[in-house]
Amino acid sequence: MTNAGVDRAGGAIPSQQEVEQQLEQILSSPEFRLPERARRFLEFIVTETLAGRREYLKAFTIAQAVFGRDAHFDAQQDPCVRIEAGRLRRELEHYYLTAGSGDRIVVTVPRGGYVPVFDIRQNADTVETGPSEQSGRSSTSPEASPQVDLTGDMIGTDRTKWRLSRPGKWLLAATAVFASAVAVAISYYAGPFTAGHKTLATANRPTIVVETFDSAPEGALASDISRGITDNVIERLIPFKDVVVVARLPQNREAEASSEPLYALQGSVRLEGNTLRSTARLVRRADGVVIWANNYDADMKVQGVLKTQASLAEDIATAVARPFGVMFKTNTANIAGRTDPFSCILSYYSYRSEMTAQAHAVAQSCLQQAAEKRPGDSNLAAFLSLTYLDQFRFPYQLNSKPTADTLNIARELAERAVRLDPTNARALQALMLAHFFANDMTESLRAGEAAYASNPNDTEVAGEYGLRLSMSGNWDRGCELISRAVSRNAGPHGYYEVGMALCAFMRGDAEAAELWARMSDLDYNPMHRLVLLSILGTLGKTVDAKEQIDWIETRSPALVPNIRREVVRRLARAEDRKRFFVGLEAAGLIVPGEKAPAD
Repeated sequence: MTNAGVDRAGGAIPSQQEVEQQLEQILSSPEFRLPERARRFLEFIVTETLAGRREYLKAFTIAQAVFGRDAHFDAQQDPCVRIEAGRLRRELEHYYLTAGSGDRIVVTVPRGGYVPVFDIRQNADTVETGPSEQSGRSSTSPEASPQVDLTGDMIGTDRTKWRLSRPGKWLLAATAVFASAVAVAISYYAGPFTAGHKTLATANRPTIVVETFDSAPEGALASDISRGITDNVIERLIPFKDVVVVARLPQNREAEASSEPLYALQGSVRLEGNTLRSTARLVRRADGVVIWANNYDADMKVQGVLKTQASLAEDIATAVARPFGVMFKTNTANIAGRTDPFSCILSYYSYRSEMTAQAHAVAQSCLQQAAEKRPGDSNLAAFLSLTYLDQFRFPYQLNSKPTADTLNIARELAERAVRLDPTNARALQALMLAHFFANDMTESLRAGEAAYASNPNDTEVAGEYGLRLSMSGNWDRGCELISRAVSRNAGPHGYYEVGMALCAFMRGDAEAAELWARMSDLDYNPMHRLVLLSILGTLGKTVDAKEQIDWIETRSPALVPNIRREVVRRLARAEDRKRFFVGLEAAGLIVPGEKAPAD
């Protein structure tokens, strides 16, 4: 897709897709050696520029969104953004002198600001290469064309795909009190169902072979750490029920290595003083393609060796196996007509990314057929439950008419999934949502705590549980979890950013709330527009608010008479509802009178 709003005289203009691919290429290259925070910096400024929001790229907003600074940030007193920008500029120069010397698109961040610009090299090799091919590129650097910056309004009505938006304020660890609470919660659900617990069959789930991480042959400590990280990665991958984890290749009947398609997780470890440097990559064994790669740096003086290797393993496992991640990306057309369990689970992730009524119907039908063939599969029951619950969550996007019977089906499926496997985080997530929309907040949060305890690295569980906690009135704890989910690219792109917008709004920071709302995918769900509308009303931005009202009335007219019901269904506290309704009324939207939520 070419970029609208860019007025250039002569010369080629890079498309949005080309720039996004170049960003991915840079971030996955071993020659781009910056730590995670600097990577978030680059990703944030590029994606915000592509979205036509260059005016947000100031030290203040970058400090909040990337560096975790609060509303009192002073760029004069705290030079973190300026220093990191300097490091980023130097590392980009290094990348384009090494692995990126033959790249067609060149990304730079001119001094004096934070808005990136994009060059097109006229003589660059146009053969596309994946991450695994980068190290083999020519070191000859072609001449670069004059700079072309994508700083206009790039996006019209096209839906933006998000990979960005790191949280700014609430990135905190769970407390010891929470740890004890989740232990109680998971025992609550495991207790009555243990007798009926059945192990999930491993067929039709992707298998990841975790190979021992390499280390420098002369370093005993590095060798110990590499084995420790390998063990930690396996331990943290196991709770993800969508995958099967093995430490060696499975054997066939002839005791030979199986030739079935597998993924191999490979990595390396090296020490430079107190700095632990690790690389990791996920390889599709059928064709050797590297589908994901990343570098990690950690200072062992901060946490010590054991905590450092555990933290790195957690980041690697989450990046590989998280819902909507690299292993679960497909589209409805690619899996049409297939009813094996994993294809049906892929169809759910595909539908949630596409968010259309047709894709929803395909996913629900596929899961229904697969669940009937395999009634003992906890995962299938859980995902099928979620398709029914989505008819309650997204009725104005899916044009669905949820009923009490629909909710009962969803709850029964979730309960069955938990009985089959009380440690299945996806099953507990479904049960949490079923209780939430049945207006049973106590049981909803109990199930949510058990889900999070079962697999705290499941970004979808963390995000959804954080939303339910926040909407129940526990904004501090809930927003911490939403923030962690956003920092790990959770959910469909732009989905949890609206949760961050609500968090900022309820804390009284309407300006930060608007930034988060505009970073969300506003076309994903009309309720996202409603959140932005309340924020704009609070800020007194009546012109912008009018645009949102027109959109809702034109594109989602069924929502208008049900606004109060939908808000009451989600926000448990009267004071939170009042704040939200006051914002809507200030925006010029007439909210219908009191109406009890449907059963």
